[in-house]
Amino acid sequence: MRTNEEVINRLLKYRNVMQKMKGLGFVRVFSDNLADAVGVSPSLVRKDFSMFDLTGNKRGGYQLEVLLKKLNVILGKDKKQKIIIVGCGKMGRALMNYNGFPRVGIRVVAGFDSEPALLAPDAPIPILHVSKMKEYIAKNGIKLAVLTVPEPSAQSILDSLMKTEIRGVVNFAPIPLRGSDTCLIHNINIEQEFEKLFYQIQFADREE
Repeated sequence: MRTNEEVINRLLKYRNVMQKMKGLGFVRVFSDNLADAVGVSPSLVRKDFSMFDLTGNKRGGYQLEVLLKKLNVILGKDKKQKIIIVGCGKMGRALMNYNGFPRVGIRVVAGFDSEPALLAPDAPIPILHVSKMKEYIAKNGIKLAVLTVPEPSAQSILDSLMKTEIRGVVNFAPIPLRGSDTCLIHNINIEQEFEKLFYQIQFADREE
């Protein structure tokens, strides 16, 4: 069963709320609490949980610690998630140095590029030549890659990644890429996001 993106987003929100509640000393949580915090109905919370056999009861709610542990397993938060960055220009290096990843259990373990001047095999996060990418992925059990390469090389790099054990790619290249049954692609077009936001601002100004 492939869970849709909206459900995953809600599960992440539920988890974040419960993490805060745990820090405040709560031991139980009710669907009403989570619904209010996330902005959905209690029935939707229960429906989301039932998809993964997460059970509670009307009087006692859910045991917070138990529910958190189960959600961590479902969301892959029970272990460190290793990722690689393919394309180590300015954006790639910025992502490699982003200090928010460790807080959510993500570790950038290596970068890959074809530009000799960017290679740094002895750095804390090594930057290796793309020719070593397949071997590195297999040796280190990498399942997710971030693509920050120029448009002309994006498809060929993706083709190479899809021949490895990679199962997901976050694509920052300015071209939409398509995945397969075994490799999911999440396209992020930054320019398009700004364009949509500017349009929404202008639309709101006209409405006023």
